[in-house]
Amino acid sequence: MLTSMVKEHHKEQVKRKQEQEVRRKEAIEASNELTHSLVEHLNVGVAQTYLNQKRLDAEAKQLHVGATNFAKQTHQWLQLIDNFSGALKELGDVENWARSIESDMMVIQQTLEVAYKASRASQATGATAGVGSEPSTSAAAATATAAINPSSKET
Repeated sequence: MLTSMVKEHHKEQVKRKQEQEVRRKEAIEASNELTHSLVEHLNVGVAQTYLNQKRLDAEAKQLHVGATNFAKQTHQWLQLIDNFSGALKELGDVENWARSIESDMMVIQQTLEVAYKASRASQATGATAGVGSEPSTSAAAATATAAINPSSKET
């Protein structure tokens, strides 16, 4: 009877060891599956992050190229505006010069008109009085100068 109890106890221990081994294998398998699932889940996130990073890098490069092109274009625009500004200044200088020339020509025209009228008047007076034209011509020039330039005091 004791032997049978020992045999029975031994059978139960072997049976328990087998059950424990089965449970241990199931636990290991379950932990492996859990680990695999977690790694897969993390890998999906990492892969998505990697793709997003690649996309961001590409967009950053495009942005840099666009910013560089914009800076070049802005520089060209600034040069164009400077050139245009210079041209406007030159045009203003030319316009000012033209006004000055026009003013000078008006003065010359008025002087010639006054001199001509004075010359005609002195010739008409000299012809009736019989006096030479030279003294009256210098008087006409003085009159013309005084008419154009009132500040001069030549007589």
